Amino acid sequence: MKPLSVAVPLLLVLALSACQKPAVSPAETARPRDVAVQTTGLGNDATAVRIDAGAVWSGSTDACRSDTPPGGEGCVVQAMRAAGATAAAIAAAQRLAAQDTPGYVSAWDDQSGVGIATLEFPLRANTNQGTWLVDASGRTIDVDADVLDDSARADAQVKAFFDKHPDAVPFAPAQPAGTAPLPDGGVRLHYSTPLRPCHACADAGTLTLGYDFDAQRRYIGRQVLEVR
Repeated sequence: MKPLSVAVPLLLVLALSACQKPAVSPAETARPRDVAVQTTGLGNDATAVRIDAGAVWSGSTDACRSDTPPGGEGCVVQAMRAAGATAAAIAAAQRLAAQDTPGYVSAWDDQSGVGIATLEFPLRANTNQGTWLVDASGRTIDVDADVLDDSARADAQVKAFFDKHPDAVPFAPAQPAGTAPLPDGGVRLHYSTPLRPCHACADAGTLTLGYDFDAQRRYIGRQVLEVR
């Protein structure tokens, strides 16, 4: 049996050791919580690169017509990078490439406070142009996208037209067809799309849609205006 004078200090040492946390190795050092980083892009994301006059590009894409264009993110985007295109121009081209419609913004205009971006599709055999409407929040609306969606087909005059012309389909690009004021300071932009049975056929009619923006020029929806 150990003397009491030796046993007491030993018990104290063991108790203190049990209360102490083990040292943390450098590899186990706690890291601060990751901070969200704003991403770049274009269109309807809150963090998108805003499209405006700075998104316009006018360089050459002739090299992309070769038999062996470069791969990767797309020949048009690569050509723009090499030519020193702006971040907004490249972001617009990246979005179009992601939709399998290689192209870029070739012109910018303003219509009653709404941005008008003209799109160029240099690799297409037909329909080489398009249009995005850009509202105050940076949202883009493609005037050639789904012009005959379910809501449009439910319109009485649209149904009557297709009863007579069941083979007709819309052929882009839509063309500007005027503007009209809306209550409380809003504006409606009109765009018309030809309807015909084939690309080389004569027009069977024209579908005109109205794209509505409020007084702050935020997009609020579209309406069928006329089929004739």
